[in-house]
Amino acid sequence: MLTRHVLVTGMVQGVGYRAWTRQAALQRNLVGWVRNLADGRVEAVLQGEDDDVLDMLDAMRQGPAMARVEDLQSRAEEALVNNHFEVTG
Repeated sequence: MLTRHVLVTGMVQGVGYRAWTRQAALQRNLVGWVRNLADGRVEAVLQGEDDDVLDMLDAMRQGPAMARVEDLQSRAEEALVNNHFEVTG
């Protein structure tokens, strides 16, 4: 089980990035959350099987068609206690 905290920089707000992230996470059986930050970045926490989380990070570097990801940073995070994936903020 792998848990990662993710910050995505670029044109990632107002382009469906959060909804796309939720859908892509659910397809990989991940739990966690995604939200917009006031500074224009998107923040997420992803948890699931190692290969699924790593695949999701690769997918998030591309994002949906309208997004333009400039940078994606991720770091280890403590395990979550929820069993779903939600869009917040």
